[in-house]
Amino acid sequence: MERFEIRGGKKLAGEIDVRGSKNAATPILAATLLTKEECVISNVPLIEDVFRMIEILQSMGSEIKWLEDRKLSVKAENIDPEKMDFEKVKQLRSSILLLGSLSARFDKFKLYHPGGCVIGARPVGTHFDALEKMGVEIEQAGKYYSVDASHRKSAKVVLREFSVTATENAMMLAASLPGKTIIKIAAAEPHVEDLGKFLMALGAQISGLGTHTLEIEGMKDLRGAEHKIIPDANEAATFLIMGVATGSPIVVKNAREEHLDLVLEKLREFGADFKIDGDSIEVVPAEKLRAISKLDARIYPGVPTDVQAPFGVLATQAEGETLIFDTIFEGRFNYLSELEKMGGKVKQLNPHQALIAGPAKLQGKEIRSFDLRAGASLIIAALVAEGKTVIEDIYQVDRGYEKIEERLQKLGAEIKRVTEDNKIIMPIYEEQHKIEA
Repeated sequence: MERFEIRGGKKLAGEIDVRGSKNAATPILAATLLTKEECVISNVPLIEDVFRMIEILQSMGSEIKWLEDRKLSVKAENIDPEKMDFEKVKQLRSSILLLGSLSARFDKFKLYHPGGCVIGARPVGTHFDALEKMGVEIEQAGKYYSVDASHRKSAKVVLREFSVTATENAMMLAASLPGKTIIKIAAAEPHVEDLGKFLMALGAQISGLGTHTLEIEGMKDLRGAEHKIIPDANEAATFLIMGVATGSPIVVKNAREEHLDLVLEKLREFGADFKIDGDSIEVVPAEKLRAISKLDARIYPGVPTDVQAPFGVLATQAEGETLIFDTIFEGRFNYLSELEKMGGKVKQLNPHQALIAGPAKLQGKEIRSFDLRAGASLIIAALVAEGKTVIEDIYQVDRGYEKIEERLQKLGAEIKRVTEDNKIIMPIYEEQHKIEA
């Protein structure tokens, strides 16, 4: 087991780069299965969820080579779903995205139940309903789903909810089908749009990207393509909130303002300001943080549920009470118990509402990361707190944030990764994922 040891209570300074979007990388990697030709993907984040997806693709026969540090080649000419590493599938929530891409290539296959963060129920009914409208039959058989895609077809699909991954699954299948598919109630997040741009590079025609209605003209034989993944808006938001919470004038680079409109507006409500120059955003710390009446996590372009927890930590440092709503997942408040151990004045009112009062003087404690976003949020809390904080189960953070301790160290943060025997270690990327020139 590895953990982070952090000594907080100091200002940070300097620049930090935002890596490629985790939520764009995993569906785009899944979409490389749509073509037998080579795809070259750049700005790939070096994170555990991406490594798991790569391993799943390799287990099926995809030929993958690292061309540069964050650039890889994928060729899925000869793949066999029966050889899929099901243990890796069970570790990765994003493996649900294989439903759409494999349905485009194979008449019949099976897929084990996906894993991922424990943040509440994440039903797959919307995925099944969407694909069934496109002629795909899916049955649950014990620990896996049995899929019959032999009658796949273009269709009109009205999603049951604004589901990002269900939208992406339907998009991938539609891209490979001759004729027009219309997807309504589609998710419009930047990473969904980025997947759409990759599918267009493969040869599909798509209109409506960035809106809730997509029209897709697919083609049977999609070609190979090159694509650069967009910067991760959730990571950018995490770093911006970190700067505001610690009162540090850090500069967040490779952050796209247009993907962060409401996040930036809410931070201004808290009292912060920003200097924006292209894709570089500098935090202008608030003289005094003030609570906002309500923070409501919603589908894009609302405040993302993925940054609700960092905002919760920020609320502990603001004068007054902030009411936080998160109606998307009922397990997103699991970080509050750890924040309370540190001295946070928090109250969970119900599975979807919490009240946070401030300012609170946080103290370093031994705490645990329950999921990816909670882990990143508790790092912010540890940087704010006085004394030493130990965060256990940091694999969750590694799933979405590349070498975060190294990057924070460059800002002056006192953070280190250690093992159970207190040995300081380096991230394992260099050992497990060799770069091939």
